[in-house]
Amino acid sequence: MSVHMEAENAADPVFLLDDAERTALEELAEALCATAPGLVDDDHWVAAARRLSSDLPPRLRARLRHFTWDAGTDAMLLLRNLPVEPAGTPPTPAVPGSVQRTATVPAAALVLIGMAMGEVVAFDKEKSGALVQDVVPVPGMESFQGNAGSVKLNMHTENAFHPLRPDFVGLMCLRNDHENVAKLRVASVRRVVPLLPDSVRTVLHEPRFVIAAPASFDMPPGSEQPRGILTGSVDDPDLTVDFSSTTALDDEAADALALLEKAVERTYRDLLLEPGDLAFVDNRMALHGRNAFEPRYDGADRWLQRIFVHIDHRRSRALRPNGGQVLLSAAPAGDTTER
Repeated sequence: MSVHMEAENAADPVFLLDDAERTALEELAEALCATAPGLVDDDHWVAAARRLSSDLPPRLRARLRHFTWDAGTDAMLLLRNLPVEPAGTPPTPAVPGSVQRTATVPAAALVLIGMAMGEVVAFDKEKSGALVQDVVPVPGMESFQGNAGSVKLNMHTENAFHPLRPDFVGLMCLRNDHENVAKLRVASVRRVVPLLPDSVRTVLHEPRFVIAAPASFDMPPGSEQPRGILTGSVDDPDLTVDFSSTTALDDEAADALALLEKAVERTYRDLLLEPGDLAFVDNRMALHGRNAFEPRYDGADRWLQRIFVHIDHRRSRALRPNGGQVLLSAAPAGDTTER
């Protein structure tokens, strides 16, 4: 493929691996699975993933590099035709806090691609700090606004409250729901902001909102400081909001927040994920959510696996006392690093 054609295709948010690329990725994933001790969260396994990520198919590496430079108008990338488990996908887990500790071909492929983009990270208070996390419906948690629920999941920035929230969120489909109706929703700030009046955009840039953290994160007192929902460039801002946990501090800010949500509802993109699909959302520029679906809890429910990626790994060093991949909920005592 010519350089000119590559440049044109780089703007396409959907990237289809050809069969040769899929085979090459599967072979890399199998090699990673065979790396002792075969555990996703082991430091040696993670180091092997980092090393092997440089051997991903060149066309895929180029597309990932372009995406990390500019996520495009939709602020998302959908990779298709990734390898799945050769022996077939096992039953979908149905327990709270489900994670993938043992290396599998899909989990290894997911981590390899994440490592080619930056560093795969996790948070100690979320899913027990696992690097690869299951997104599955859990009995009794249908109404939960989170990955274990099956009601409509409100649009949100992942870990919006956290100063070191992920730069990218990767969601790989192992199995969709029985009726094939559950869809990932993605709304890009580049599509939302043009619908807002200048006066509303001004309010959204001002520190007139607070975003609450889940109780499980045990964030220090005073961490919920007033902040703007739009930040950075006025012409091309970042967007940070969770419509389930963001509070406006005055009536004008509340009106602006409501108009923002209406704009998000008008512009989001639906993605019907199939097994072997991997969607990356730029968590700085896009919100994501999901429509409602009906789980059956029969071992064949919807099953995604999730990773978080940081581009600047050094920035979180104060929250990683051993230099690993897992961020603590608060910096060690005595640390004064500005974050």
